[in-house]
Amino acid sequence: MDSYAATLARMPALREAIEQHPERFRVLTGERPTGRLHLGHYFGTIRERVRLQDAGVETFVILADYQVITDRDSVGDVRGNVYDAVLDYLAAGLDPAASTVFTHSAVPALNQLLLPFLSLVTEAELHRNPTVKAELAASGRSLSGLLLTYPVHQAADILFCKGNLVPVGKDNLPHVEMTRTIARRFTERYGDVFPEPAALVTDTPELPGLDGRKMSKSYGNAIALGMTADETADAIRRAPTDSERTITYDPANRPGVSGLLATAAVVLDRTPEEIADEVGAAGAGALKRLTTEAVNEFLADHRARRASLTMSDAAAVIREGNARANAIAETTLDEVRAAMGMVY
Repeated sequence: MDSYAATLARMPALREAIEQHPERFRVLTGERPTGRLHLGHYFGTIRERVRLQDAGVETFVILADYQVITDRDSVGDVRGNVYDAVLDYLAAGLDPAASTVFTHSAVPALNQLLLPFLSLVTEAELHRNPTVKAELAASGRSLSGLLLTYPVHQAADILFCKGNLVPVGKDNLPHVEMTRTIARRFTERYGDVFPEPAALVTDTPELPGLDGRKMSKSYGNAIALGMTADETADAIRRAPTDSERTITYDPANRPGVSGLLATAAVVLDRTPEEIADEVGAAGAGALKRLTTEAVNEFLADHRARRASLTMSDAAAVIREGNARANAIAETTLDEVRAAMGMVY
């Protein structure tokens, strides 16, 4: 049985354990603040974080600002992106009293874990990581040391707070496997400090962008959670379609039409085929109107809650989260030093 199949086989028992004893789990999740969060983020990760938090699982959300530069030359408006993401987290239901939201660069002790962790992996293991390969190919640049060690940075993110549960999609499963390897090798070499985290494979839809490609900030094909209703309508109006009148769901041959169908379907909790049958011969204009109305209605409450918040609210959440994360990271680093015989 391959790694993914074995992980899937463990999911029913893991989900039952989470439901029965949420207090035994600590989740680490997050993203790089490279731009505004969009519908893909909401359905792919944010909704699951809120669900776990509300179930009683202690939740840590990292905004990995240092990792923005793994595949680019500058960080852009990273501060604005961080605060913007926090506003969306709060609007979506993340509670700062139950979830710790923090930034990578503000927790020095977390980053100090990188040195001992790097000693526990080989260069060949780093080169084999699928995400490193994919990011390198997409960047079109030479392999940087930061990109090569990206999986070890993520292991430090998870293990600094002794996270034992990591929600991931199939593509990110190798990062959890690397983290488990590092935790196990540290235990074998120095003693029991870190848990081996379990991957919680999220059953989320693969939401394409408005042009049928993967929804991405860099492609400009995403509906940002912070858009206004008018901005959303304009983005959908400009989405590419085709000249065929009858609407059908065919991602391979009709990517634009299919991207709109998938977007409408996910917010309406229906299938793309059902939406296509409903629109029928009414054409792309009718499909765009339906999608616009569906998305704007779905996001109305989120936008109302977001509008009631300020950047000062976001800054306060980050300050509190950074303080909490720093205290935990310092304690963990003290344990690591003690295990390695480096307390002076």
